[in-house]
Amino acid sequence: MTDLIIRPATAADAEAIHTLVTDHLDEGRLLPRELAELRVHADRFMVCDVAGRIAACAELAPLSPKVAEVRSLVVSRDFRGAGLAHRLVGELRTRARTIGFNTLTAFAHDARFFVRQGFSIVPHVWVPEKIMTDCVGCPFFRKCEQYAVVLPLQTQQLYRRSSPLVTAERSRARVA
Repeated sequence: MTDLIIRPATAADAEAIHTLVTDHLDEGRLLPRELAELRVHADRFMVCDVAGRIAACAELAPLSPKVAEVRSLVVSRDFRGAGLAHRLVGELRTRARTIGFNTLTAFAHDARFFVRQGFSIVPHVWVPEKIMTDCVGCPFFRKCEQYAVVLPLQTQQLYRRSSPLVTAERSRARVA
């Protein structure tokens, strides 16, 4: 696919994103989205544009100042197996780190994809931001069939800063 471009979505992409999500609701893995909402939040999405056609999309939705969620991750049936979902999640991970989020989360009926991306399955209560933002008003609250997955974004950076070896080496450098 040489015509593939992964880029931030614009309001002009909202209708194509809406169509992509709506066309895949029958698979039972997505929640419906309103076109008006997608127009307002189009800038949260990354899209895979293949020769002018939106073939895949994913949203980075803030749940709190430190936690963001991958939502509406969908790849058109014609483009499955080409690694587009993996690339989109990678872009959202980079974007989330750049913005300053500490944790990336997702809720999925099948967690295997996210686990392969480095996410861990956790109890829903470990993501209280999601519960308060979306779950409390959901008709499936307390009987949800989705898995909660999380990916710490700042772990490596925090580990490097607090590592005893790094701390000892910095102390020696100051003494010398």
